[in-house]
Amino acid sequence: MRKTLTALALGAAFVPAGVSARPMTATDLATMHRIGSPSVSADGRWLIYSLSKTDLAANKRRNHLWLLDTRAKGAQPAQIAFSAADKSEHDPVFSRDGKWIYYLSNAGGSDQLWRVALPGGTPERLTNLATDVGGFLLAPTGDRVAIWGDRGLNCADYDCKATDKTDAALGGSGRTYEQLFVRHWDAWAEPNTRSRIFILPLADGKPTGAGVPVATQLIGDAPSKPFGGAEELSWSPDGRTLYFALREAGRIEALSTNLDIFAVGPDGAPVNLTAANKATDTFPAVSPDGKWLAYAAMKRPGYEADRLGIMLRNLATGETRELAPNWDRSVGSIAWAPGGKSLFVTAGEVLDEPLFRVDVPSGKVTRLTEGGTAGNVHPLADGSVVYTLNSIQAPDDLYRWKGGKSVKLTSVNADKLKELDPVSVKRFSFAGANGDTVRGQIVKPAGATGKLPVELLVHGGPQGSFGNGWSYRWNPRLFSAPGYGAVTIDFHGSTGFGQAFTDAINKDWGGKPLEDLKLGLPAAAKADAQLDIDNACALGGSYGGYMMNWIEGNWPDRFKCIVMHDGVFDARAMAYETEELWFDTWEHGGKAYYEAPQEYEKWNPVNFVDKWKTPMLVIHGEQDFRIPYTQGLAAFTALQMRDIPSKLLIFPDENHWVLKPRNSIQWYANVFDWLNRYLRPKGQ
Repeated sequence: MRKTLTALALGAAFVPAGVSARPMTATDLATMHRIGSPSVSADGRWLIYSLSKTDLAANKRRNHLWLLDTRAKGAQPAQIAFSAADKSEHDPVFSRDGKWIYYLSNAGGSDQLWRVALPGGTPERLTNLATDVGGFLLAPTGDRVAIWGDRGLNCADYDCKATDKTDAALGGSGRTYEQLFVRHWDAWAEPNTRSRIFILPLADGKPTGAGVPVATQLIGDAPSKPFGGAEELSWSPDGRTLYFALREAGRIEALSTNLDIFAVGPDGAPVNLTAANKATDTFPAVSPDGKWLAYAAMKRPGYEADRLGIMLRNLATGETRELAPNWDRSVGSIAWAPGGKSLFVTAGEVLDEPLFRVDVPSGKVTRLTEGGTAGNVHPLADGSVVYTLNSIQAPDDLYRWKGGKSVKLTSVNADKLKELDPVSVKRFSFAGANGDTVRGQIVKPAGATGKLPVELLVHGGPQGSFGNGWSYRWNPRLFSAPGYGAVTIDFHGSTGFGQAFTDAINKDWGGKPLEDLKLGLPAAAKADAQLDIDNACALGGSYGGYMMNWIEGNWPDRFKCIVMHDGVFDARAMAYETEELWFDTWEHGGKAYYEAPQEYEKWNPVNFVDKWKTPMLVIHGEQDFRIPYTQGLAAFTALQMRDIPSKLLIFPDENHWVLKPRNSIQWYANVFDWLNRYLRPKGQ
């Protein structure tokens, strides 16, 4: 480590002389380096983060830790070589005194908690527990640590291997369930097992024992599944109370969005602080003085895309108020400024996701950053903020905002990006459904000449955005690379334009969004005459995949080809097969299929198969339990029976997304082959 620290000022990336730019490829996308959430020492000097790199041969990514001295002029990040190249370290954080770096590593065979002294220490394994540690959060006092992972409900510590063995004792392989969930996202639920939090005391910075479970009286996942993490936990400044979000299972957990925030103090008894709100409460964050709890809350039960407003709770009195109630945006993260007088939050804002400061006394909201998508926000004692930022042009790098200016701290993909042809990104707007303003973007090679074939990219969600952000799955820059004009439209239902615009898609999946797409395509051509919208294909995943099936039967003569990924084909089957029932139920008026079948059938693609005619590439993952792969199989069967040119690509090892590097490369190879077949039939 001493040697690597001396190299902090070395190693700036460069492009060898004579190397010319070229179109971006799927391999470029799959091998881009990815920055994890950073940690900054209390004095603001040292910044550490994990950086993942692709091992194509092994078809996986590995993480290692990089350190930056922010005070050394011209310093560059340097890798800290803790482990062998085939191992990973991730989720690094500094101890409060800045002397230690804690992190997770599989160097010993499973993910366990490690630490190393700064600078020049020897890595030290701190836990040797029975299974992987899923995550951890140090108490600010340095004498406790919360860890979490999947453990049996009857486990009294993290090492416990006890589960309900009733079925296994019979000698069969079957599992039995008596309530939902039985599977979630991409995994079958293990009976009587949950994501659980355990607290371990630290003696001289080292954990002792196997942990004491938190809130054994509660049945639910904490952090929540499938994506919850440390953002759902917060320690009090004195390290005595842990706040965390949990959705109690109830009779049908799959119908509930009711995450609540609980507090567990020294007596171990959990207290529900948000029981009065039956909708989502999440992102707990305790103020530096320990007097206030900030968190994000929705108001409508069962709606996963409701506005997340900022709430403040007086921890002494229980009095709660909404901060900035008239700010019609939904926050994506919350962090306190060190003085406790303001919050730093991120939120979608008209195709961007900037960093904002919210004044606590007045609720005044101030936008701090411009274009792009900000995240991983870490306020520092001097008033500055370290955060990540990405855009359509480039993946995440670390930045530091201070006094109205942002300074870039890293350039982890500079060498790769310099090799690639530049792209232009242009925004346009038009009058969409109901005369409302709808916005979109056009991405194309910067030096392209002549007319460009068009890809209409339709985002998922549906409450999402194809905004100014980098994606490792649906990447507009890569889509444009072979000489296409990639057009995105944030139709009714998209986020970042106010909650009413987001809500507008409810019970109207095939209505206003399709009208927006129909009006948006000619609007894009008007904004950029280089787009040849008569030579176009449509592509979409998730809700975008649904829209591809809907377009097949309701806009059948518009496109030369379609690419449908993980999309709904039959709304009736989807209503009974998807795992998170609250989503499908809310989107069709809050009623189950058997209660209001007309709401589902109105926008059901299967009812219009007789009008299908456009060649379609169907892609699905076998581990997709959000929109089960049978939906893709059914769409492909319909295409084949109608003798429509079609192709099926099934990934046995992918879920609702395509995550493995080689699979991503294969995905794009099939997509571009399909596009070229119909948009460039003469091999242009």
